[in-house]
Amino acid sequence: MLKIDQLAVAYGAIEALHGISLEVGKGEVVALLGANGAGKTTLLRTISGLHRAKSGEIRFEGELLGRDSAESRVKRGIAHVPEGRRIFPGLTVRENLDVATTIWRRRGMSAAGDLDNVYALFPRLKERSSQLGWSLSGGEQQMLAIGRALMARPKMLLLDEPSLGLAPRLSAEVYERIADINAKGVTVLLVEQNTVLALEVANRAYVIENGHIVLDGPARDLASHPRVREAYLGA
Repeated sequence: MLKIDQLAVAYGAIEALHGISLEVGKGEVVALLGANGAGKTTLLRTISGLHRAKSGEIRFEGELLGRDSAESRVKRGIAHVPEGRRIFPGLTVRENLDVATTIWRRRGMSAAGDLDNVYALFPRLKERSSQLGWSLSGGEQQMLAIGRALMARPKMLLLDEPSLGLAPRLSAEVYERIADINAKGVTVLLVEQNTVLALEVANRAYVIENGHIVLDGPARDLASHPRVREAYLGA
């Protein structure tokens, strides 16, 4: 579904990604692991069109994305849940969800079924549909951010640190929902510092250090790899 070849991204004179190459197959969950500043968020933002690549290629379903805008990438089926959730605090839960349906409403299509699906996945959002975004707990805000992305009917979901700032119980609940979303056919590429959670749900993983991919393979193999265990699993 996604193929990245020799992708380089820079902030001015500072190069953040140095010739990254990776693939994500349809229906997979793939995790990007690494320390803060390794380039994981930059990679997601470049895939979704929020950053421009210096060189290299990104192909989605075989088609070159090139200089496509972020909006056009959403239309293609790429939805991005950014680090920190970025919900609209002055909008209600329902209004936050409705924001992502603009593409479909412009085409005269109803999003009622999408809303029902999100509420079925996250019942607490239905209970709090009229509450303002700022009044939700951290876990509920993360559910809202994921639900909003699902309202765009993505083929691929990009998740940046979905467990950030959450208690272990809520982190586990969010990851249960990620597994449910994937089971419904949505491909997932996720950035996560909670390596244990990420490797439990992922099929495969890549380890990024200083803008380079240094390891990749099946999640089960990486979970037992000495370098991963020492650096990320506290073993």
